[in-house]
Amino acid sequence: QVRLAESGGGLVQAGGSLRLSCTFSGRSFSSFDMGWFRQAPGKDRELVASITWSPISTYYTDSVKGRFTISRDNAKSTVVLQMNSLEPEDTAVYYCAAKYGPVVSSVYVFWGQGTQVTVSS
Repeated sequence: QVRLAESGGGLVQAGGSLRLSCTFSGRSFSSFDMGWFRQAPGKDRELVASITWSPISTYYTDSVKGRFTISRDNAKSTVVLQMNSLEPEDTAVYYCAAKYGPVVSSVYVFWGQGTQVTVSS
């Protein structure tokens, strides 16, 4: 059973930085694509950034390009989202998610509990 545990959310002023971390357990982390999603009040959940299992490639939604960086450490079974130049529009609950990498058609089925990020203006 895959388990995901996020940490690192909090309150920050606009222009500041936060680092979200997600710890993966229960299966072989290196075989999973990892994603960070967010959901703001009254809005749909959106994919913010993702990183593939092999070869490693990354994706960012347009609104965070140049400000957020996703990375993974297979030895520590962790994925990190470094968020810089934060804006009030980044305020949301952020979720870590995983899907099995070797199956191209797989979907994100494993989710963390979420961590709140609040950016004040």
